[in-house]
Amino acid sequence: MKKGIEIIMNLMYRSTRGSGNAVTASQAILQGLSPDGGLYVPETIPQLQKSMKELSKMDYRETAYEVMRLFLTDYSTEELKDCIDKAYDSKFDTPEIAPIRQAGQAYYLELFHGATIAFKDMALSILPHLLTKAAKKNKIKEQIVILTATSGDTGKAALAGFADVEGTSIIVFYPKDGVSSVQEKQMVTQQGTNTQVIGILGNFDDAQTGVKNIFNNAELGKRLKNAGYLFSSANSINIGRLVPQIVYYVYSYASLYKKKQISEGEKINVVVPTGNFGNILAAYYAKRLGVPIDKLICASNENKVLYDFFESGRYDKNREFILTESPSMDILVSSNLERLIYHIADDDAEKTAQLMKALSTQGVYEISESMKANLKDFVGGWSDRQQTRDAIRKLYHDNAYVIDPHTAVAASVYLDYTAKTGDQTKTVIVSTASPYKFADSVLDALQTGELPKDDYEQAKLLSKVSKTGIPKAVEELQSAPVVHKTVCETGNMQEIVEKLLKII
Repeated sequence: MKKGIEIIMNLMYRSTRGSGNAVTASQAILQGLSPDGGLYVPETIPQLQKSMKELSKMDYRETAYEVMRLFLTDYSTEELKDCIDKAYDSKFDTPEIAPIRQAGQAYYLELFHGATIAFKDMALSILPHLLTKAAKKNKIKEQIVILTATSGDTGKAALAGFADVEGTSIIVFYPKDGVSSVQEKQMVTQQGTNTQVIGILGNFDDAQTGVKNIFNNAELGKRLKNAGYLFSSANSINIGRLVPQIVYYVYSYASLYKKKQISEGEKINVVVPTGNFGNILAAYYAKRLGVPIDKLICASNENKVLYDFFESGRYDKNREFILTESPSMDILVSSNLERLIYHIADDDAEKTAQLMKALSTQGVYEISESMKANLKDFVGGWSDRQQTRDAIRKLYHDNAYVIDPHTAVAASVYLDYTAKTGDQTKTVIVSTASPYKFADSVLDALQTGELPKDDYEQAKLLSKVSKTGIPKAVEELQSAPVVHKTVCETGNMQEIVEKLLKII
């Protein structure tokens, strides 16, 4: 490439399972899931066009443009910048958007400064804008119905992002007894004439499977189209969710470089608390993009299906489902892992389809030795309830820094990893939620005495203990009326959707 000239090819997307033609980024975002049940992946992984020195002089919005333009090549500069400006605005409580803070030996990338105080805001603030522009670009006349399952945070962030967005409606399913009290309140109090929230009598995997089944029902799809609707997804299976997540890994490295915490080209490790595998997959793409990341450390809670996979090469969902204090990670079917499987199989769609069929029919698959060799950059770790609580308490006592249970799983795994390996590589721990979202668990871990029963009283106590202000999102919940009360059996999810859309 000649100096001063940037050539960005039109990047197309294909299904991990191989059938169908390549589609543009906007078409992949509109569809969410490929018609063959696979996930869209870029045909090639682009490379950063700017040096880390150049990136270190950019704010979050400018960095987002530099990264996203490489992946979303059928969006014009004007369209992409408009989406970015609308997404990363005053709804974030800090101009940095994703500040990075040192506590102890690690750096914590705080991704909870958005409207719903969880990392899902980082991508779900921009997805509605990418989607509505994609609809216009592809001359879609149908109303877009966002159908999504949530383990706690995606739901609220998606609801907030799509509420009253013209030409869209959103239906969210969540496990009725599998999210925190604050998470549930955030969802069931969501305003917006185009929003629907349904609790299911099952776990997140049940909700996710039900949503996938609805997406894959061809007969239902035809009836939807005839009624003037088009399904799309806000889950991390949508490439429009994944691409914005790559941005904050680029931004965090550039921030550390700017602060002279690392030298240009110095490798860092990244620890990510992981459930559906989207967040750490974004770190993997950032590494392939050119960010100097060494180890990708995948942190699991007691639902350690991913830890076992990285240890053995065998993915087995046939196990007890455990409800933990880190509910967004209570997942046994990590959907985004399919994208990694495709890549470590050297982009072999047929092999990927075979493994996914085995998962669907038998609940288990095993990868080849050559695929295992392609996982050398990944490290698995897991933390039980006591270790997670100990990590919260230790970080607070040693550094006066308070973290939520999901981040604490990552912090615990990090401590275990460094103790076992002696690896002193500078490390970014991804902090995925505000401690105020799980105030009861955090206060319990800090052993602050008898806990108040009321959520808001817990938040006030946490504010006193942590010497931080109560987030606006928590303050607003106190007077918010419950507007969504529907609960259903897992087998009735499609019927509920049909009734809501009046196509039954």
